[in-house]
Amino acid sequence: MEVTSGIFKAAGNIYNNNKGSILRTVIYTIGHFAIAITVLMLVADVSFAIALTDAIVEPIANSVWYFILDKWWASKSKN
Repeated sequence: MEVTSGIFKAAGNIYNNNKGSILRTVIYTIGHFAIAITVLMLVADVSFAIALTDAIVEPIANSVWYFILDKWWASKSKN
């Protein structure tokens, strides 16, 4: 129970110190999903379900790719 309350307290502190950035990030993310869904439905003529899946999965895949690239890049920059 103590660990859980510590996690919630830490999350609360992060939220309180970054309210504006978190709100803008959430709004940007929702906008990204909406734009990606709309573009896929209009350009690729796919169903809403497929467009929604791609709009969520693709940014996550890009994030993983960026993390791997950044780790590799940083390891090469130090040498």
